[in-house]
Formats: sequence, C-alpha cells, structure tokens
Amino acid sequence: MKLTQLLERLEYEALTGSSDIEITALINDSRKVERGSVFVCITGAVSDGHAYVREVYEKGAAAVIVEKDVEAPKGLTVIRVSDTRYALALMSAAYFDYPAEKLKVIGITGTKGKTTTTYMVRSILEGVGHKVGLIGTIEAIIGDETIPANNTTPESYTIQQYFARMVEAGCDSVVMEVSSQGLMLHRTAGIPFEIGIFTNLGEDHIGPNEHEDFEDYKRCKGLLFKQCKTGIANVDDPWYKDVFKEAACKTETFGFKENADLRAVNVEHISKPGYLGVKYHVAGLMDFDVEIDIPGEFSVYNSLTAIAVCRHFQVPEENIKSALKVAKVKGRIEMVRVSDDFTLMIDYAHNAMSLESLLHTLRDYHPERIVTVFGCGGNRSKTRRYEMGEVAGRLSDFTIITSDNPRFEEPQAIIDDIIVGMERTDGAYISICDRKAAIKYAIANGKPGDVIILAGKGHETYQEIKGVKYDMDERVLIQEVLEELK
Repeated sequence: MKLTQLLERLEYEALTGSSDIEITALINDSRKVERGSVFVCITGAVSDGHAYVREVYEKGAAAVIVEKDVEAPKGLTVIRVSDTRYALALMSAAYFDYPAEKLKVIGITGTKGKTTTTYMVRSILEGVGHKVGLIGTIEAIIGDETIPANNTTPESYTIQQYFARMVEAGCDSVVMEVSSQGLMLHRTAGIPFEIGIFTNLGEDHIGPNEHEDFEDYKRCKGLLFKQCKTGIANVDDPWYKDVFKEAACKTETFGFKENADLRAVNVEHISKPGYLGVKYHVAGLMDFDVEIDIPGEFSVYNSLTAIAVCRHFQVPEENIKSALKVAKVKGRIEMVRVSDDFTLMIDYAHNAMSLESLLHTLRDYHPERIVTVFGCGGNRSKTRRYEMGEVAGRLSDFTIITSDNPRFEEPQAIIDDIIVGMERTDGAYISICDRKAAIKYAIANGKPGDVIILAGKGHETYQEIKGVKYDMDERVLIQEVLEELK
C-alpha cells in the first residue's frame, strides 16, 4: 500500500522524503514497529511517540507522522500533520479500506445508559435478521467472537480493525459506545455515523487526566452530532440543548415530556418475589405497550432510546416488545435468583452518582430493606470513598462494606475511608473485608421483602491485588455461598 493512499483524506506536508512510498503496516506503538511500516507519533499521558523517532528508524520504519519538530535520521520520510491522533483515525480507516462505509454505524454517548442501550439495540436488530457488531465498555462482539474491553471506546486503529472484521463476518451494522474521551482524542474521527444518540449528562470524568471542566465535557459530547446523519436526544436532560447547539444532523427526541417525539406514558413499577421490572406505553412516533425485566426510570429511558433507533430500521412493534422483554446486560441490574423471599442483584455502580441513582430507583419499589454490599477501588481518589459511604448510609437500610479492587492499597485502609463517609449519616453498617464472606453474610441474613445489591464489580470477573488479577466472579461466589448455606 502506498503512503499516499493512507494520507488521501488528510492535509499534510512532507518534511523529508516522499509520501509516494510503499508501506507494509500502520503502527502507533513503537514496540510493534516492523520493517517498512509507518509510525504515527502520538503524544500520550505517559510517553510521547515523538521521542522514539530514531528508535523506530533503527527498527526499519520507512516513515513517521509527526505534529512536532523532530530530529530525523537521513533516509526517513517525515510527514507533518496538525494533529497526529486525528491523522491516525483517518489513516486507520484508509488502511482497512473504509469499513465503516460498509456498515450502518450507531453511536451512543452520555454519562449513563450507554452500555445497556447498546445491548438492547443489538438484541432488537438481531431479532429481525440483522447481523450486528458491538463495541463497548464490557466487550467487543464480532460475529461469534467476544473480545474483553480495555476502554469504552478503543483507539481509532482498533475500532477500524474491528469494523473490518465485522464486515468480513457478514455484519451489516454496528452499535458502539462513544465516550467523551474517545471523541476528545479523535478515536471516532472520520466515522460516518448513521445515528448518534445522546442519553444524558452528569458531572463525571472531570479531572486532570480527563476533561478540564464541565463545559469541555459538554463540548466533547457534542462532537458526535457533527458527524452523524440523525441525532436522537433525551429531551428531558437539562444539558440537551447545550450538547446539540452545534449539531449538523437531523434531530429527534425521546423522553417523558410532552414535546418529545417518542415518549413514555403511564409508567408502572412491577415487583414480585425475586423480580423487579417496569412497564409503560410508547406514544408519539410509535404507539404500543412495553414491559422490561429491568427496574427503574433509567430502564425506561434506555429502552426508549433503543426503540427510537430501531424505528429507523423499520423493526415491527412485536419484535421490539419481545426483544426488550428478554434483553439483559451482564452486571447492569443483573438479578440472580437465590430466594423466594428477597431479591438479589449485581450492578456496576462504582461511584457516588451511579450508586445514588441505583438506590433511588430501588426505593421506588418500596422494599422492606435495601441492603448494599460494596467497596471502592485502591489507588483512586479518597473523595470517591467518602461520597460512596455517605450515599450508602443515606439511602440503604443496611450496608456491608467490603473489598473491591484494592490494587496496591491495603483493603482495610480503603474500608476505613468509606466508613468516614458512612459516619456522616445515621446508616447502619458492618465491615467484612473478604468479599465472599460479605456476600455470604448478606444472603444468610436476607429477610422477606429485602432487595440486596452487590455494587461495584458488575461485569468484572476478577479482583486486582498488588498488580495481579485473580479470578473472582460474583455469580460463582453466590453459587458457592448457596452450597455452603445448605
């Protein structure tokens, strides 16, 4: 492949050498450089690819793509662009022969709801014969293959590689989570999104390694709606107009408000032993009843979003209803049947905002008690621990504080930090450092009408201790506990 082919949708300047050379591979990790490859110098949080120009030349790289001045060895082609992350995205698309143009790409952005909604959309579309790829927080799905995820939105090269494999596997569409970080770092640049979705916005991901402030967070979310044909927005979210103020797409809305194009009315909570759900009527652009085996108002929003998307694929109402009834997402309000007396569920809620939202949702079902089992990750902000302790103390009837991923910290020290927040409330609690023992205590002491929530781990099947990930799946722990309690 000629380097000019990879650069065909970019503005660039050849500082040395010629762009009209053959290239064997496109690389952005200096450790993976091979003879004849082109290396894209990315400035990251930990290292700067521009510092490796001589090293990659000695490994046989034929060209480098830069955005800064570099000292280039004689014989190395140096191409300058304004932004190497943006260049990597467009070069990756070219390298894999623009696979996104052979798929209908659906992108979902927002603080909450992205993961559940992607699975709902995929479930509905697959139910009517579409073959749908998925890229998200938990995994990427390509045909029958699943690949565990490292980032919500992978690096641009990986996205395009996945798209190419999806095309090869016979997929006609893909639904993907699009994080604000992914948008900010141009990981999705150049992707022609058929549909872009905005779920909601909360004050999360603000910090030195993420977004400098809330305005930047909103701005980055809005980038998706400059590169999609149709934007579908939650009209109830207070930041909806800010996110869409520079949108270049046709816009539709969903929500509870009367002015929503697709809206939910007559919402009812369903509560049975070991089961919580919700049902409502869809009004506006469509007209039918829906029941979902996932509780809460946010489940209404997630399912409305999925309905709004699938309407564009002309999916019949009955297919939407049946798919939503069985849609499940691992670790997102995942109910595990353990008793006829109380309800047990696993959820990924791992910060104060998500835990508060979850506990408020469960309060709507008027349980006898909410029992929350949770811990916090090590080598992370202590503020998160205080906040989660305070939320659990305010909104749970009883809390069991335990270990999560202690990483390089002592588990008990993390628990002690959580207790600082807990002590700001009148909430009753106990601390049990071993997570399995904590789960066992919760199940053994479950009372009729209780809702027990195991929060924080969700889809994760490991516990990270001192740099090592040990197998630990809460579903397995629950079964072991049930055997022991017999």
